[in-house]
Amino acid sequence: MFSLTDHPHRRYNPLSDEWILVSPHRTKRPWQGQVEVPPTDTRPPHDPECYLCPGNERSGGLRNPDYQGVFVFDNDFAALLPDVPAGEYVAGRSDAPPLLRAYAERGICRVICFSPRHDMALAMLDLPTIRTVVDAWAAQTLDLGGQAGIGYVQIFENRGAMMGASNPHPHGQIWATGSLPLHVSRELATQQAHFAATGRTLLGDYLELELRLGERVICANAQFVALVPFWAVWPFETLIVSRRAVPDIPALTKSERAGLADILKRITTRYDALFNVSFPYSMGFHQSPRDGAAHPEWHLHAHFYPPLLRSATVRKFMVGFELLGEPQRDITPEQAAAWLKGG
Repeated sequence: MFSLTDHPHRRYNPLSDEWILVSPHRTKRPWQGQVEVPPTDTRPPHDPECYLCPGNERSGGLRNPDYQGVFVFDNDFAALLPDVPAGEYVAGRSDAPPLLRAYAERGICRVICFSPRHDMALAMLDLPTIRTVVDAWAAQTLDLGGQAGIGYVQIFENRGAMMGASNPHPHGQIWATGSLPLHVSRELATQQAHFAATGRTLLGDYLELELRLGERVICANAQFVALVPFWAVWPFETLIVSRRAVPDIPALTKSERAGLADILKRITTRYDALFNVSFPYSMGFHQSPRDGAAHPEWHLHAHFYPPLLRSATVRKFMVGFELLGEPQRDITPEQAAAWLKGG
């Protein structure tokens, strides 16, 4: 039987119904491509030029209050607007299938500052502070998800300039959309199919298997598990899964919210320790749709997508075959898990 470590192979992602190519020998090739400059973190506790710090004027002209904890506000330059008129655009012959179609998408975009301290990051916050962030995520999910015309609430964070963060102040975003985003829609279909066939959640069965094997699990507590998924695309991609099948963050108990804060602290700390650098990533929670229906198939989870590959100066680029064919990774998920465990 071939080895998953030594030979190129494809792995199946049951959550998104996709295949990826794994080529573990590619890291042996010499690297003469782009080399990143590791960021130097010399931020002050308060930056008078930062539009997210307490008391400062934002880029849209409004002034922040002198907040002392978590601060949430509507994005001054939102990608989605709540008052977009409904309608669909169709171009082409009326007697042929329309090839050019578009429809109006309404929504709400908010920014959530994790801390008033400009020089902090999620990995640097203490557990009580991270817990307040978790509670804010839950409150925002209920608030935005309960508004007319909203079908989904996406919580995410872009950390680091390498992942497109426009401001180093510790913050994330929350986008509420009228329709289901593409990746969420795919996950909904696969989870519904698995639940219909087995009466169990897809991620619950997957988590049981990973805990039994142990080779890709990074860290865990009584409520959550962090692991490198078998089908991971990004080099040090991780998946955080709740042990109990719950549809969203508001459904978590007090102890589970504390457990989520703990697992977030653990995984982000391990990221920073891996290459001894402020580790960039895009992170986001996938919660159940806010359509008013019960979703017993949905299992709360979060994805971490960091771009670094070999070191703090070499990043993974999704180009060439990855763009035109299918995703391809250069180290196996098992190797990545071993590195993160060591961190």
